[in-house]
Amino acid sequence: MTETMSPGQEAARDGLQKRLGYTFQDGALLERALRHRSYVHQFRSETDEAQDMEDNQRLEFLGDAVLGLCVGTLLYDTFPDFKEGEMSKMRAGLVNEARLAKLARQIDLPSSLLLGRGEDATGGRDKDSILADAVEAVLAAIYLDGGFEASMEVVENLWGELISLGPGIELLGDYKTRLQELTQRVYGEVPTYLLTGTEGPDHDRTFEVSLVVGGRPLASGKGRSKKAAEKAAARSALEKLGRSVARPS
Repeated sequence: MTETMSPGQEAARDGLQKRLGYTFQDGALLERALRHRSYVHQFRSETDEAQDMEDNQRLEFLGDAVLGLCVGTLLYDTFPDFKEGEMSKMRAGLVNEARLAKLARQIDLPSSLLLGRGEDATGGRDKDSILADAVEAVLAAIYLDGGFEASMEVVENLWGELISLGPGIELLGDYKTRLQELTQRVYGEVPTYLLTGTEGPDHDRTFEVSLVVGGRPLASGKGRSKKAAEKAAARSALEKLGRSVARPS
């Protein structure tokens, strides 16, 4: 099913394509990439015609891999003398949830999102998890529509300036990356994130995770996605460790 877009939605989507530097041959792919599960849930509850409508979760899965490959390729080509560990830290700073959400706002992706009325009313257009997932879904849609070269061009257009910062990118690393570096250095262990519970209906679910280091629960976190819950747990763990663990000189 293809929804009828208002003139405002059409203008927002046209503007998004200009800012991406890519025009879709198959507009339905872009539409699916922007379609949050709350929007699909709402339509399925209101009309039988929407039973075959897809949300953007499958595209998000593919887009995560597309983004990783494109950014990895750019780092590999741009910094031929860098070791694997250096490039991994830089990539973490470029593709974490906060970075993707910030980029989504810069290209005004929120105005093009398709959200259910409830999600929209509760600030869904400004939630990092929703925005980051949508960026990944859009990149997957570009990959399916125009191939790897098209994806690379868009990623270079959007991430090129940040990549030019070189090693300074590591300062953009997310809570999970910083925590892993700290626990490896202090305990010789990496954190494990365990899903401990979920609340709410499928279209409005809250996840809870427990963060474990060396078999010992260290912190917990909640979020509207597993990624957000893990990020919250990592932030809490960093705050605890910051108070109790002295950095080696």
